[in-house]
Amino acid sequence: MIEVSIVMPCLNEAETIEKVVKKAFSFLENNNIEGEVVIGDNGSTDQSQEIAMSLGARVIDVEEKGYGSASRFAIEASKGIFIITADTDDSHDLENLMPFIELLRSGQDFVMGNRFKGVKKKNAMPFLHRYVGNPVLTFIGNLFFNSNIGDFHCGLRGFTREAYNKMDLQTFGMEFASEIVVKATLNKLKISEVPTTVFPAGRTRKPHLRTFSDGWRHLRFLLMYSPKWLFLIPGVLCIVFGLFSSIFIFFKFWNINATWLAVTAGLFLIGFQFVFFFALVKIYAINSGLLRKNEGYSKLFHVFTLERGLLAGLIFLIIGIVLSIYTFNIPQELRIELIRYIIPITVSLTLGVQLVLFSFFFSILGINHQQN
Repeated sequence: MIEVSIVMPCLNEAETIEKVVKKAFSFLENNNIEGEVVIGDNGSTDQSQEIAMSLGARVIDVEEKGYGSASRFAIEASKGIFIITADTDDSHDLENLMPFIELLRSGQDFVMGNRFKGVKKKNAMPFLHRYVGNPVLTFIGNLFFNSNIGDFHCGLRGFTREAYNKMDLQTFGMEFASEIVVKATLNKLKISEVPTTVFPAGRTRKPHLRTFSDGWRHLRFLLMYSPKWLFLIPGVLCIVFGLFSSIFIFFKFWNINATWLAVTAGLFLIGFQFVFFFALVKIYAINSGLLRKNEGYSKLFHVFTLERGLLAGLIFLIIGIVLSIYTFNIPQELRIELIRYIIPITVSLTLGVQLVLFSFFFSILGINHQQN
């Protein structure tokens, strides 16, 4: 029975693949581990495949382009109980994997390498990656998902076959590196970290990683998987600031031009759009299996019901109608007074209609949950 599968994605790594495959097999042999080396080849046009196979590695042809695709297909084709992933550029310390194996054997589900706690080799990581990109994305990932990972994007990591199946990974590009950490956290897996040394890449060609575009893909993924930070928190801030600013301007607590009321009232309305999107996106993401169902999901339907939404919408519509009637008695020459009322009227009527429509849409999306 194969205990450990060392899995590596590959695209034109003929310069280094011999070294990494030999190091992987050397580790398995030196530690008496029954294992295999699996290469997920993403369409190499050099001799990468031939070199790997000549050394005893299994090569999986992956037509779907992307780091995530090559990794996922190779992982799914592997046979080990434990899976170690690494890169084929000879930057990972493949001869010192026992800390990963020991933690997995002891019951951990997911083990991350931490390059910042390991030995720092000169030129091992580009300046922007070491001091800007990775620390920023790691901070955001930990903030959004309440994880406690020191190096979100270390490619050297290990996990059990069972943990991989639970994570149900979906991405195909570089954001796969973020998704696997996020899904491990969301599924409440047992996660550990070990220091690891990163070396300068052994190839002479330019790396496939594109600093800014791939960095954006990681950030975009983190935002999309955290509707609370993408929609709810900005929405609540807009509502609070817009509401209080509008009240201060409407009742003349601030001595500023009443036309600013249009800006603050608009901000208030935008805030509600963010909150509406938060609720709808969260339901869709959970129903689609992108996010894990939690207690907050059930509470959402208990707190916000169709009847409560319709009542709230009706109240805003009534407020808008009452204010509209009141403005009939304001002389046309008092334009500033008209502006002070027309803007709240517009917001009330608009928000009332949106609440009614949102309530029905919200209830339709959650109809299966409500029936249960």
